Amino acid sequence: MTPEQRIEAFRAFVAKSPDDAFARYSLAMALRAAGRGGDATAEFEELRRRKPDYVPAYLMAGQTLETLGKDAEAAQAYEDGIAAATRMNDMHARDELGQALEAVRARGATR
Repeated sequence: MTPEQRIEAFRAFVAKSPDDAFARYSLAMALRAAGRGGDATAEFEELRRRKPDYVPAYLMAGQTLETLGKDAEAAQAYEDGIAAATRMNDMHARDELGQALEAVRARGATR
C-alpha cells in the first residue's frame, strides 16, 4: 500500500466515524509520515477538539509543529497535553510531554 493509499483508507474510516479517535490519529500519523505536516497538524487539532483526553495526540501534534518550525505552538500543545495527561492520571505521558516542553523552551519558545 502506498502512503497515499494509506491516507485515503484512513480518510474513509474518519468519514464513517468522525469521532473515532484511533481512526483520526491514524490519519494524522499517515499524513505526518508522508511529509504533509500541515495536514497532519490539522488532523491532530481536530482530534484534540473532538477528544481532548486522547493524550497521544498532544505529543505527536507538538512534534509535528516542531518540524514545521512552530515551536511556540508546539509548546502550547505540550502544555495542553500535560493537562490532559494529568486529568487521565497518565504520569508516563505527562513526564514525556514535560520533557518535550522543556526542550522547546530551552530553544527559546514562548507563548
